[in-house]
Amino acid sequence: MKKVLGNKKAIALFVIPALILYTIIVALPVVWSFYYSMYSGSPGLKWKFVGLLNYAKLFKDQNFLDALAVNLKYIGFTMLGQVGGGLLMALMFRFWIKGARNAVRTIVFFPTVLPTVAVGQLFQKIYEIQPNYGLLNSFLSNVGLQKLVQPWLGQASTALPCLILMDIWTGIGFHSVILYGALLDIPEDIIEAGRIDGCGGWQLFKNILAPLLRPMIISSCVFSFSGTVKMFESALALTNGGPGNATRSLSMYMYSVSFTYNKVGYGSVIAIFIFLMCIAGSFVINRFDVKDSYY
Repeated sequence: MKKVLGNKKAIALFVIPALILYTIIVALPVVWSFYYSMYSGSPGLKWKFVGLLNYAKLFKDQNFLDALAVNLKYIGFTMLGQVGGGLLMALMFRFWIKGARNAVRTIVFFPTVLPTVAVGQLFQKIYEIQPNYGLLNSFLSNVGLQKLVQPWLGQASTALPCLILMDIWTGIGFHSVILYGALLDIPEDIIEAGRIDGCGGWQLFKNILAPLLRPMIISSCVFSFSGTVKMFESALALTNGGPGNATRSLSMYMYSVSFTYNKVGYGSVIAIFIFLMCIAGSFVINRFDVKDSYY
């Protein structure tokens, strides 16, 4: 192994194919988008060089600011639900569920592999109010909470929370499996030593489990952030960005600007902003992964 790693030709043989793929799939599209962002209009249709003018008007665009606000709310609450809920599920798998552990893990993970369109259709039926009550409104009506029956997807105040709940339900299984695997890697001797020293459940988690799980929690947060920042398919399937612009994300606004209004240059600016937002967010999250002396 040392001979292989010390051979520059062998290293190049492993690295260069991956580097070529990365350049074609990631780097070139980013460079091409930056080039497009210097122009207004669409290629072949009022296509003219405007320099940084598209960037200058980005934060003056109220539609962009509204979509950014939707994205930030969605990212914050969905990340908290997916990673926090996944951690609670993982702890439940590890310490409380014994007999049916594998079956429960499979059921919890199952929504992750469902098609987004199918999940959207399912939750549309759950939140439905016309022509018949969906599952949620039927439940509220049957338990005497008729006042809470409402068009959940038809009003701006509830549409985004409904979307967030759907995506938490979809993604929580993925994060629970990742964190459960990390919990299994913690030696039982460490946990038993903590219990012998008098650690209760919260103290055991705070002083032993959480520090040891921190690298995987950070990774889980990065996975969740990179998925939520792109918010597109689930919102399109459940609400189509409505009502009004209540659930329209940056990706949906970029798509609309580029392909509905043929402003590919300005749409490329929004795409670059999403790309930079993803990099910056991942960098900030990884800053919390501080190595302590006992690692």
